Amino acid sequence: MVEAVERNAVKFQTGTHRRSDASTRFACELVRNKYIGELKHAQVLLAGNNRTAPTDAWKPAPVPDWLDYDMWLGPAPKAPYHPKRCLYSFRFIQDYSGGQTTNNGVHAFDIVQWGNGTDYTGPIKVEDLGAKFPRDGLFDVVSYIHFRALYANGVELICRTEPDAFQITFTGTDGWVSTNGRKVRTSRESLKSVKIKPNEVHLYKSHNHYRNFLDAVKSGVRLASPVQIGHRSTTIPLIGNIAMKLKKKLEWDPQKERFVGDDEANKMLSKPMRAPWRVE
Repeated sequence: MVEAVERNAVKFQTGTHRRSDASTRFACELVRNKYIGELKHAQVLLAGNNRTAPTDAWKPAPVPDWLDYDMWLGPAPKAPYHPKRCLYSFRFIQDYSGGQTTNNGVHAFDIVQWGNGTDYTGPIKVEDLGAKFPRDGLFDVVSYIHFRALYANGVELICRTEPDAFQITFTGTDGWVSTNGRKVRTSRESLKSVKIKPNEVHLYKSHNHYRNFLDAVKSGVRLASPVQIGHRSTTIPLIGNIAMKLKKKLEWDPQKERFVGDDEANKMLSKPMRAPWRVE
């Protein structure tokens, strides 16, 4: 997608819309300007699956008349139809998605990337910390997320499942700042009233993600979440899922976008496509 956008010189806005939220921007500016000291740690808390899976006794159902099911499956493997395989619930089946690690996680990891100043790169290590996967039923994505990633600048990222949570917390040598994408919490009350000085880091200001995209198309203004940034934010949950599935500690090369010395993990960076589907 990055290559296609750059080759065709088109505007592509990634849907990580919290970059157009004032409270998120402020939280990241506090981090980037070292109001909490040197950043050391980022924590991401994500809610569990928000749909209930059919049990191990689930049965295929008739395909509705209105649904071209073969087209819906696309390049994914042939599989018997069930209502919870489609629409919103596809997020919880590995053939189509990565569970809450990718679903809500990409929004959280995008904030981590913004606050850490790593928009165009990513972690260099990722490891499983005891994630859990279901043993039966239709849904097979990770049911309890728990992994660690490490950046080249020494910042540690830990992500885990927490009921009903969406929370990103940055911890530095002199305090912490936390955001859920709507509200900012800080270790010291005085941090909430900080005014970012003219000579400090001011992150790109977009007040509305949709309007920003339309303005970029019409007049060429900068995008809040271009595909290059979205790609890097999406990479984190993808490699996190791989580490959790393999129960491994993996080294990642963010320039080559490959795991170092692990063929098993590298094979999981793509999936075979069901004929006649292909990418040209």
